[in-house]
Amino acid sequence: MSKPPHPWWKSATVYQIYPASFLDANGDGTGDLAGIIAKLDYLKDLGVDVIWLSPIYRSPLADMGYDISDYEDIDSRYGTLEDWDRLLQGAHARGMKLMMDLVVNHTSDEHAWFTASKSSKNDPKRDWYIWRPGKVVDGKELPPNNWKSVFQGSAWERDSASGEYYLHLYLPKQPDLNWDNPVVRSAVWDVMQFWVRRGCDGFRMDVINCISKTDGLPDAPLVDHAQYYQPASMYFANGPQVHKYIKQMHAEVLSHHDLITVGETPFTHEASELAAYVLPQNRELNMVFHFELMDIDSFSESPLLRKPWTLGELKEIIGRWQRFMRDDGFWNAVFLENHDHARSVSRFGNDSAQWRAASAKMLAILQITQTGTLYVYQGQELGIKNFPRTWGIEEYNDVASQNYWNLIKEQRQTAQGKEDVEMSDLLDSFAQKARDHARTPMQWNASPHAGFTTGTPWMRVNDDYREWNAEQQISDETSVHAFWKRALKVRKAHDVLVFAYTRNYGSTSALVLLNFKEGKVEVDLGEAIGGVAGYTLVLGNYENEAIGLEEKVTLREYEGRVYVREALLN
Repeated sequence: MSKPPHPWWKSATVYQIYPASFLDANGDGTGDLAGIIAKLDYLKDLGVDVIWLSPIYRSPLADMGYDISDYEDIDSRYGTLEDWDRLLQGAHARGMKLMMDLVVNHTSDEHAWFTASKSSKNDPKRDWYIWRPGKVVDGKELPPNNWKSVFQGSAWERDSASGEYYLHLYLPKQPDLNWDNPVVRSAVWDVMQFWVRRGCDGFRMDVINCISKTDGLPDAPLVDHAQYYQPASMYFANGPQVHKYIKQMHAEVLSHHDLITVGETPFTHEASELAAYVLPQNRELNMVFHFELMDIDSFSESPLLRKPWTLGELKEIIGRWQRFMRDDGFWNAVFLENHDHARSVSRFGNDSAQWRAASAKMLAILQITQTGTLYVYQGQELGIKNFPRTWGIEEYNDVASQNYWNLIKEQRQTAQGKEDVEMSDLLDSFAQKARDHARTPMQWNASPHAGFTTGTPWMRVNDDYREWNAEQQISDETSVHAFWKRALKVRKAHDVLVFAYTRNYGSTSALVLLNFKEGKVEVDLGEAIGGVAGYTLVLGNYENEAIGLEEKVTLREYEGRVYVREALLN
């Protein structure tokens, strides 16, 4: 029986590049498009099918490019449109595709659209953004509502010239577009068409579930008694018109091209809400990034605070999403790292010298054996870990880290009535959870600054680059890089690892065993898998061993194994 055809993006391996930190070709300390072009053979050799670029558009970099001042130009730090064309050509020549980061919930406050909008209440672009008068309470002017910005403080910024406030869910330099205005939506479709015409193969859509806000923009409920401004995602995530607008995007742009689309959907764990973006009959997106697994070790107050997690919780979350509405066409985006999260080997594995490689390989098995489109973040294929706890707050460049640090410091200074307050507990959490860990420059070799730049890097390189880098790993068959390369080949060779939900696909079964502990674990398979006969080991992270499968299995520290069995056909 022939296997059903499936879209190319379902079996793709997508590699996310954070351009500022990938490779600097001109020595100015910031990664660039020429640097990415220089590493296309590296990516192809690894097994990459799609390259996803974090934003490279013109930007003041208030939020590392997620504040865009011109959607149809490349920031000079990264190169030119002609460099982008060369990158696309090089990727396509090697059989890889290129997807762009679409950031259209907000722009930069330096975008021409906002400059016009801010210039006058009567400007035609005034209602391209969300402007409201303030409100007076007890004789004092306050913002239009009590919404808290994701990056702390009010989600509103007062414009002194007009006396009105504009909404910014993120930084004041990231004003939110008014998607209820059909002219704004048309302008977004034009941006998308610009890149598709140029050859772009798809889009990752930043906070796309936030484009529709609740009518009337009501005050958020009081949950944080330490401050006036309150988390308000119930009023700006998955809003009343969001599906109407994404359906329109599909009809106007996406349906006319063979593109990969993935929406970022934060603030949302409810399965039915997420399904609505993905189910094929809804004609919206191919898949979404949801964050239930990424939030497993976070407290609700802040993703920068570490909460203990259990293996049982991790298994339940992954298992539930692997099974979720598969027969109806729901499709997962499988990831453990991106530019907004700390390194997976430090979060979910063990980054000690003894177990770093083994646990990074075990986590690779966890990823490549899940149903869904696979996403690998730059450096993950090397087992890059968080930078050390010994680094001070001055090394944390991310605006989310800096703003939260300043907020807590100010609260403690006020409460304790003194300037010098203890902050080491927060640095403990940052050392485990901050976004900064994903943004250290790529560790290419043992030369100064890890071969990332000949100049001064925009961000400090992790201290371990001399012994932990790509050049060293490529020549070592037992390295994390070599394992990822092998694992991606195994995934491509066995559709059961891409398309199963009980790990069965057609006549093939797969069995995946993972030990998350620094200690041996006994597993009694018994009758749980219908007998162990016929299973062949196709991937394991303990080298050079062909291990048969018996009913009682002992897994070593951080060991992972993948067995596959073809059914005997009469």
